[in-house]
Amino acid sequence: MPTLPGNCPFCGGPIEVSAFVCNDCGAAAEGRFAPNKLAALDAAQAEFVLTFVRNRGNIKELERELGLSGSIKLASNESPLGPSPKAVAAASAIGYPVVMKIVSPDIIHKSDVGGVKLNLAGAADVRDAYELMMARIHDHHPDARLHGVLIQEMVTEGREIIIGMTRDPQFGPMLMFGLGGIYVEVLRDVSFQLAPITTDEAFQMLVGTRIFKLLKGVRGEKSVDMKLVAECIQRISQLAMDFPMIEEMDINPLKVSAELARAVAVDARVRISELRA
Repeated sequence: MPTLPGNCPFCGGPIEVSAFVCNDCGAAAEGRFAPNKLAALDAAQAEFVLTFVRNRGNIKELERELGLSGSIKLASNESPLGPSPKAVAAASAIGYPVVMKIVSPDIIHKSDVGGVKLNLAGAADVRDAYELMMARIHDHHPDARLHGVLIQEMVTEGREIIIGMTRDPQFGPMLMFGLGGIYVEVLRDVSFQLAPITTDEAFQMLVGTRIFKLLKGVRGEKSVDMKLVAECIQRISQLAMDFPMIEEMDINPLKVSAELARAVAVDARVRISELRA
């Protein structure tokens, strides 16, 4: 395939003439790297969710209003220390193996307090994990408000990345991209960019991290879809620009898979501004 003179300014790869994209990282090569034409966000749905939570803050009511996708379900229980047939039913509906996570507005870092259980393979595992999780959290955080547990699909494939945003009072939304998972605060392999961002700026965020080489694939591994990762960053940018009530958010980890060509948000956190009188 013929290539343009010179290389991609982001990753150094050759640029394909017919598609005007870099062969290695997928960046568009139309003079100045043009912004993606993203499909419109469902702004009405996003506004409903954010406003509902800010006004009422009841996750159980929110679930009843919206419903949750087939790969993630909320199993609430009025008796936090009792058995949870709802959790077993939710896990059976999703299909094993599953992940269980505590749902509490008072517990942010769930894994630090035993609030995450992975690879639950059957109903007995779900029941045991639920009872143990609730007992441990009750012992360590007796005053925490417990809404129940979240049951999710167990996602095993893919690289773990983080995409986040914090709203600076002077400069506005600051985006973050980098290595995700439990080591993000230790290794600090991240890059930053002010929103809104174009496609080339999203790719610059990717190239500015060490994990970029892993995403491209090493020792014969297949590269993940760099366009998909860049689009995920741009969508967070768009969400931050469209909804000033979002003060802070992060998706960690976001698992991106080369084999399945998909990105899955395994966990996410959003902080919304309080209503002003």
